[in-house]
Amino acid sequence: MQSPSKHVFRTSALVSVICTFLFVITLFIGCRPSGNATKPERNRFTVSTITEPNSLDEPMAFTFLNDQEMLIIERKGGLKWLNVETQYMHEVGKIAVNTIYTDKNGNSRPAEEGLIGVTAHPNFKRNNWIYLLYAHPDEPKHTLARFDFRKGFLYEETKKVVLEYPVQREECCHTGGGMTWDVQGNLYITTGNNTVNPPAGTSNLDERPGYKNSDDQRTAGNTNDLRGKILRIHPEDDGTYTIPEGNLFAPGQDKARAEIYTMGHRNPWRISIDSKTGYIYWGEVGPDARQNTERGPMGYDEFNQAKGPGFFGWPYFIGDNKPYADFDHVTDKVGELFDINNPINTSVNNTGLESLPPPQPAMIWYPYSFSDEFPLMGSAGRSATGGPVFRKQDFPISDKRFPAYFEGKWLIVEFMRGWIMSVSMDENGDFSGMEHFLEDEKFISAIDMQFGPGGDLYVLEYGSAWFQGNDNALVKRIRFNGGNREPIVKASADRKAGAVPFEVNLSSEGTIDYDEDELTFRWVITSDNGFNQSIEDPNPKLTLNQPGNYKADLQVTDEAGNSNHQVLELLAGNEPPVVKLQIIKGNQTFFFPGQEIEYAISVEDEEDGSSAIGTIAKKDIAINFDYVPEGFDPIGIAQNHNASDEWITFSRGKTLIEESDCFSCHKTEMASIGPSYIQVAERYKNDPAGQAGLPSKIINGGVGVWGDHGMSAHPDISEGQAQQIVDYIMSLNDPLMAPKEFELTGTFTPDVPQKENGKGGYLLRAAYTDKGKTSLSSLTREKIVSLRNSNVLPEENDEEKGTKFLTTPGKSFYIDEDQGYIGYKNIDLTGISGISIVSELMGEVVDGTTRIDLHTGSPDGPVIGSTGLINRPQLDYQGELKKLQKLWKKNGKKGPQPNIWYVRRMLRPRYKINIDPIDEMHDLYFVVKNPETKAGQLILNLHEIHFNQGD
Repeated sequence: MQSPSKHVFRTSALVSVICTFLFVITLFIGCRPSGNATKPERNRFTVSTITEPNSLDEPMAFTFLNDQEMLIIERKGGLKWLNVETQYMHEVGKIAVNTIYTDKNGNSRPAEEGLIGVTAHPNFKRNNWIYLLYAHPDEPKHTLARFDFRKGFLYEETKKVVLEYPVQREECCHTGGGMTWDVQGNLYITTGNNTVNPPAGTSNLDERPGYKNSDDQRTAGNTNDLRGKILRIHPEDDGTYTIPEGNLFAPGQDKARAEIYTMGHRNPWRISIDSKTGYIYWGEVGPDARQNTERGPMGYDEFNQAKGPGFFGWPYFIGDNKPYADFDHVTDKVGELFDINNPINTSVNNTGLESLPPPQPAMIWYPYSFSDEFPLMGSAGRSATGGPVFRKQDFPISDKRFPAYFEGKWLIVEFMRGWIMSVSMDENGDFSGMEHFLEDEKFISAIDMQFGPGGDLYVLEYGSAWFQGNDNALVKRIRFNGGNREPIVKASADRKAGAVPFEVNLSSEGTIDYDEDELTFRWVITSDNGFNQSIEDPNPKLTLNQPGNYKADLQVTDEAGNSNHQVLELLAGNEPPVVKLQIIKGNQTFFFPGQEIEYAISVEDEEDGSSAIGTIAKKDIAINFDYVPEGFDPIGIAQNHNASDEWITFSRGKTLIEESDCFSCHKTEMASIGPSYIQVAERYKNDPAGQAGLPSKIINGGVGVWGDHGMSAHPDISEGQAQQIVDYIMSLNDPLMAPKEFELTGTFTPDVPQKENGKGGYLLRAAYTDKGKTSLSSLTREKIVSLRNSNVLPEENDEEKGTKFLTTPGKSFYIDEDQGYIGYKNIDLTGISGISIVSELMGEVVDGTTRIDLHTGSPDGPVIGSTGLINRPQLDYQGELKKLQKLWKKNGKKGPQPNIWYVRRMLRPRYKINIDPIDEMHDLYFVVKNPETKAGQLILNLHEIHFNQGD
């Protein structure tokens, strides 16, 4: 386990755009999947959860015993048996293990130890043998033992110790624990480096007396130690093992262990093998440095391949063999970079060979931040897990076997980032590209992933918090359907509640069958009041005369007999309240800071009365007028409001935490791998300076305040978002925070909160929950008015034609054909006097040949404004750069040094469209016109559109 934890030159615009375009094309080719097979449709994959919440306690790994039976191990020693078809699970054994570190001073804390590895023998059907790798309960060593597992139970008395190696239990971290078999019956085992995480987040090279646990040269870089390795042994029937030919060191070689297949690993996790090539694959967790320093490179996680035995660099190299520098911990002197052509281990803690094999580079390596080499990896916390290589020959021919498109591809999962990637190799087995697999799915703390014998892919999720059971520790199954697919059912109703007699129109509109089969429809309507009716009509009209809660179950069957269903909840006997929120004066699309809005709110309910006559009290109406930070959907905020006293600063902070990997290390009330949020709030309650530093720690990471587990960096979180997270955490210790109150009618002046960048929007919301009726449920209705920022991004359009949106190497939105356009629906032009467009003509486009016209209603509708013909501004970019650099030096070189690209961004040209005031809603279309353009030629790069008031 791993704690989540230019050369500047002046050139023509033509050359510049060609270079950029070629770079983009190169990246696309580099990430393009290989193979000629057709990519399967997303709808042929179904992801289902096959275990119940709270049924697993820190699951670590799993193995299949046969087509249906899975054995799952838990860190504290538990073994769970699961039938993946019936989804029945129960505990079948318990191994005594160590789960505690105890330092020299007698202080104890949870350890990255316990039951860490499991695999069934390839001939399990004949011999009933399973192998467990665990931390010995009493002695500081890790044990690989064989047990009999028969008739659903583990027989501890059959234990045979196969292999053991010593470990230290004073300091964290890294245990490995992955195991797999090759076709010759050789067993591969991953072992962690068992070394302290350095606060600097670099390589550990501490040779001071008393600090050997901080020296990776004693384990990962030591040929005579089994830690920080991938071992390959051949287990024998009598419980011993032999050494297969072809390991890194031959049996009997001095100062070298013959069990070692590969070495130089920090924490290799889940390992798999390509059954066709014999190459092995694994994920490897790297150190935490956020940036390059004189001591060496920033931290990288790796996804690795070994075509044979070898040295994979740690602790002297990382990634594509980026070297670390030798470092003297006594003098803090940084020495020479380690020599890739002559790696040597001269540590006083080394008991093995001094001269090491040449290092092998990683296949894939990526930091916390964006990776130029592998842009699909994204940016966030990181913890490379691993996954299997798909070969059709490994599975019986069936409709659910993965298709030929994935032949020879490596499916990898990431513990922190939650995605699965499909990695392609060329004919030599070298990396050729990658792509997202099931991009719309997120897997929470995926700690193991394997194919089952029948061909389904299984993902084991550890859950959100460390060192405790989690309700979201689950097993998920990914099943491919290469045959006839069941219908996708969409059930809806024109209303879901009302007074009796309750008339409702049911609809199956949206139901589809991807195989275009003829479908039959059947609605089954039932209620606890005894009502039961079936209707064989896809879109029936239903009248309910008796009050009650009803279920309307739409059942759809195709001609092959495949069926699916969806249930609607209906409530007869309680009319829903009607909530109105109107903007009486002000723009209804955009918010403008400091510009007053006049509003009116009313609520009417058939049973409860009306706010207008006072039978519904203002205190019972939830009213929230809140700033919406950049990048967040206002509707999403509304769904996170539970009461009128939820203040958005704290609600948004909570939502940001839930959307990130924070819950992998922290809980609100309980300590996990890190402190609880309440503990953090208490610690910094009276420490303003400490509070001020917390946003930076969230973004950049840190270590040492709450122990030696590193806090992951979150470079994708903005300063404003980090501050919102801190505000939420600190609010947990401030019960006196009072909610804002609003009248039912009045005025409101939206402003940008402190610490925000002003690029967000505003949400106006009114909600009311009625009092219900007798035994019937209460109903809540709300009205939301969302005011967007007046600075609009082109990619957020509602309609487009002749556009190209690229995200690599940076976000760029292009218009690439004459009459190309972007459109926005329902835009209120009240008070709008002009529109500024931040845009750049592309390289081949001649000045004076392009304009942008603003149409209403459609791309061919009336023109209400135009930029006129566009010419490039004559700007001295180099001169402006010199001015900024001079100012930067004068101010003490604070912040990043200005470069030419910064200047070009700051001086992007703006083109103005003046319009006459129009106090009404319109669909707007920005149409780019250049009749001289060539097919496929880039005309404009659109950056932003600004709707302006009062100018």
